[in-house]
Amino acid sequence: MSIATTPFRVLPQVTPENEHYWRGGARGELCFLRCIACAQLVHPPAPSCPECLSRELAPHAVSGRARLATYTVNHHPWVPGFPPPYVIAIVEIEEQPSLRVTTNLVNCAESEIAIGMPLRVVFEERDGGVFIPLFERDSAPRAAAPGATAPAKRARSRPAPSARGERDVAITGIGQSDVGRRLNRDPLGLTVDACIAAIADAGLTRADIDGLATYPGMMGGAGFAGFSGAGVTEVQEALRLELDWYHGGSETSGQLGSVITACAAVAAGYANHVLCFRTVWESTAQGGGPRQGVGGSGVSHRAGGFMQWVLPYGAASAANWIALFARRHMHEFGTTREQLAQIALNARKNAALNPKAIYREPLTLGDYLGARLISTPFCLYDCDVPVDGSTAFVISRAERARDLRKPPIHVEAIGAALHGRPSWDQFDELTTMALRDAGQQLWTRTDLTPRDVDIAQLYDGFSFIALAWLEALGFCARGEGGAFIEGGARIARDGELPLNTNGGQLSGGRLHGYGFLHEACVQLWGEGGARQVRDAKVGVAAAGGGPIGGCLLIRRD
Repeated sequence: MSIATTPFRVLPQVTPENEHYWRGGARGELCFLRCIACAQLVHPPAPSCPECLSRELAPHAVSGRARLATYTVNHHPWVPGFPPPYVIAIVEIEEQPSLRVTTNLVNCAESEIAIGMPLRVVFEERDGGVFIPLFERDSAPRAAAPGATAPAKRARSRPAPSARGERDVAITGIGQSDVGRRLNRDPLGLTVDACIAAIADAGLTRADIDGLATYPGMMGGAGFAGFSGAGVTEVQEALRLELDWYHGGSETSGQLGSVITACAAVAAGYANHVLCFRTVWESTAQGGGPRQGVGGSGVSHRAGGFMQWVLPYGAASAANWIALFARRHMHEFGTTREQLAQIALNARKNAALNPKAIYREPLTLGDYLGARLISTPFCLYDCDVPVDGSTAFVISRAERARDLRKPPIHVEAIGAALHGRPSWDQFDELTTMALRDAGQQLWTRTDLTPRDVDIAQLYDGFSFIALAWLEALGFCARGEGGAFIEGGARIARDGELPLNTNGGQLSGGRLHGYGFLHEACVQLWGEGGARQVRDAKVGVAAAGGGPIGGCLLIRRD
């Protein structure tokens, strides 16, 4: 199998800052910016060298040789005119292996692909003088490349956790609208349903709410159809709230970043009761057609920003980007699809006991292995289910929570760190993602340990993300996630670490992060019904993948 000869490609917006990369192929050169002062190659282009901060950068042609860091075979038609299957890859440039690019492998059968194989660049000329760098197998002998070495990580001291902070905060109420496929309801209406339910659950009134937070705020465009259903100003107007503090935005520590930010605001005294909400209506917005990628159809625009480095290669979905991490994990640690299947099978068993779950019928290992592939190693059952729905929480000052309707759920610790590069292909380690940094930070802010956790609600936008969170949060060592979930006994409802007890997003529905914290609270309040885990007192909820991630450790007294 090789890539189609002349597929449609979304082309990049060529600018003075990036033309060395997209037009160097006219001279047969693969070019990056190079720091004149310290010789580091810089990619994506930046106004200064991120190592020495010199602003003296100039285009520099490299040999065009690379090695394969990871790959996925995409089987889903994300972009019209770019028919699958095709190979999406991350390659490491020979002169500086820490510099990677996303690309396509061409002229190579799938059976010949191996991580670590030597590659060389070839160029595909497109309209407007754009030359797309692609890579093919290189059988020529190689000598050791000189070039710059990868920069060492800078040591830095981290502040000691405050004695207060998030421990002054509690979750006092939760609410959720109807959840379903193609509800065809106004997303603001779903949001209001969830918000009113959360306020009532806490035993508060609208007059008590003095803070409002959401992720990601309002986002439009074809590539984000149904991704957000309401913003802060709309909800304030709909509920006539008088706010002392509010926040909404997408540049935060994952989907639960808005909750983490609300905890910080309450702990700092900016508000007493913050209403947090997240609404999706992707199922209705996408209609009856195939699932869209982040870039939408991609046929009427040129890509800028991050998307210019992936859309030209048909890598239009997080399914492709996360699959690259999963493939690398399998290569390094021997993780298998049969092991990965246990995330999906466990989710389906739990969803059978959740009346709001989308898929509740039995799922077998045979069903999983026989399902159509999306982006290897992911099949259909490794991917979450778009739905319509809204989820809300009330985050309160602990001292104000004692006399409310329900016993408060205390926020014990948060993890929101990001130490690696905020990039899908430039992150320093291709198996852990940003989850590593958030997970490590969580345990520096508490005396509890992973052994104290009774339930784990871990993001499963794709099955591998849940496995990566298990490692990042220390429930098993790095590389041991596959062995930890093998057979499914450890992560079952009656196992040592009940996982995604509502069916997660793989079977319960993609509520995009908020559903995990909602389920953690349901379990700690003992409201899980048939799926209730016995005597659950400490839980962790985590969301995010790739370059973003955030997590909360919560407990009941």
